Amino acid sequence: MGWNEPSGGQGPKDPWGNRGGRNNGDGPPDLDEVVRKLQQRLSGLFGQRPPVGGGGNNASGNPLLWLGLVVLLVIWLAYDMFYVIDQQQRGVVLRFGEYQTTLQPGLSMRMPRPFERVLKVNTGQTNTVSHEASMLTQDENIISVEAAVQWRIDDPTNYLFEVSAPDATLRQVVESAIREIVGRNKLDFVLTEGRSQIESEQKERIQSVLNEYNTGILITSVDLQTVKPPEAVKDAFDDAIKAREDEQRQINKAEAYRNEIIPRARGAAARLTEEAMGYKERVIARAEGQADRFTLLLDEYQQSPEVTRQRLYLDTMQYVLDRNSKILMDTDGGSNLTYLPIDKLMQESRKQNKQSDSGESGAMAPTQSLPAMPPSQNRQGSSSRYNDRSREAR
Repeated sequence: MGWNEPSGGQGPKDPWGNRGGRNNGDGPPDLDEVVRKLQQRLSGLFGQRPPVGGGGNNASGNPLLWLGLVVLLVIWLAYDMFYVIDQQQRGVVLRFGEYQTTLQPGLSMRMPRPFERVLKVNTGQTNTVSHEASMLTQDENIISVEAAVQWRIDDPTNYLFEVSAPDATLRQVVESAIREIVGRNKLDFVLTEGRSQIESEQKERIQSVLNEYNTGILITSVDLQTVKPPEAVKDAFDDAIKAREDEQRQINKAEAYRNEIIPRARGAAARLTEEAMGYKERVIARAEGQADRFTLLLDEYQQSPEVTRQRLYLDTMQYVLDRNSKILMDTDGGSNLTYLPIDKLMQESRKQNKQSDSGESGAMAPTQSLPAMPPSQNRQGSSSRYNDRSREAR
């Protein structure tokens, strides 16, 4: 049986359980009646009494409805009052939009919204800002620089409230600092040994400006990733770099030669110094010996001048004739022809002359012609022989 068929002789039912209809089942149900019944049911859900004459049920005494409302309220309060702050986060508490405190990592409880609001800020995450641009150096050369700046949030309060756009401010400060520092240095310094110094100066400059603005940002590192000339002048710049490398190679070669030749020269100088000292001692000793010999000859000459003069004459002639290429032979006795190996005698004489010259180099010629005197311990004997010869001459 359908829902609108007659039942028990009574009129047809509509979907809302009413018998009969606005036209006794001959037309659609009354729309006003449907709205009225729906209002009665909603009023019963919120504990209101239905209007007089209404047929709705009173739902104010439904325990399941109240339990559901309480559960929803507890969930809402738990979600909006308890906050879990991670190790790398900080929680900024706002009460009616005004800053109150900063929550540390852990579980915290605050007043629910709209009374208080907690903003979580990640202070342990490292972020990167890259900047690439062409700029002028001090010597008016164009250079392309690409720098990467790593940073993190150090003060969440300043980061959120002191600057309206901290990220955009950071990018502008990075660009300004790079242009300032590169513009104070020459091209060669930026490309070669000055990169580390420029990175350090950029970090200090960027951090100083950010601290003045109270941005709450901490710069961890600055890295010059690319430093190169523009493409239009790259060929000429490569030639300049090659020439600089050749210069450095020649400098290294010269330094290597210097490191090799200086110790050798110092060793040669030390050897010459030692040889000079030895020559000095040898000449002094020879001069002292010659002086002593001359003193002895003087004593002998004072005792017997004629004999001493004759002896000096004979010794001198022997010294001269030993170095002469002529050979004198006495033939007054009528002796037979004598064969002498003159060539061998001459060679032997030259050898002796060379040995004597090498042993007495640097001495005076007259003193070389003088024969060597006997040692000091034989002076008395030589004096007696000179005295005997002087007596015989008399």
